[in-house]
Amino acid sequence: MTTVRGTPVLGLTALGGAGVVVGRLTPAIIEAFDGNAPRVGWSAAVTLFIASVIIGVIAWNTWQSLHKKHERMTSDHGIKMLSLAKASALVGALFAGLYLGYALAFVDALDTDFGRERALHAGIAGVAGILMVIAALLLERALRVPGGEDKDGKDGNADADATPA
Repeated sequence: MTTVRGTPVLGLTALGGAGVVVGRLTPAIIEAFDGNAPRVGWSAAVTLFIASVIIGVIAWNTWQSLHKKHERMTSDHGIKMLSLAKASALVGALFAGLYLGYALAFVDALDTDFGRERALHAGIAGVAGILMVIAALLLERALRVPGGEDKDGKDGNADADATPA
């Protein structure tokens, strides 16, 4: 049996950091080509927030099922949930970085209406992306099962010490 490692926090941090750099440079690049930086609507923040709430509810239900009620989960369902958690963590980190970087680009323009609007909307969308990462990591945590004994009475980590026959 192969043990799946959790999503590395350093990788999420690096992805978010890269997003901050790209988000910060986006308005400058657009304006260099005689364009106007786009306005960020509420839909991005609301969508990320709703996604983080859904993932959080799934994490709570999974935790309750596996750790409190001691119910079983099929391996297919567990793999699907783990895939959802890992993908959501990566997407949340990237979007959080992009939107926070975009908000950072307009910190010096808070005295204008459009600058304040862009910074506020992008900042709230960035926070919603961080909430999505937290919910995804909680789902990953909920999917961890305690390392107990297998059906044949062996420790779950006995395969690592096994020798070929």
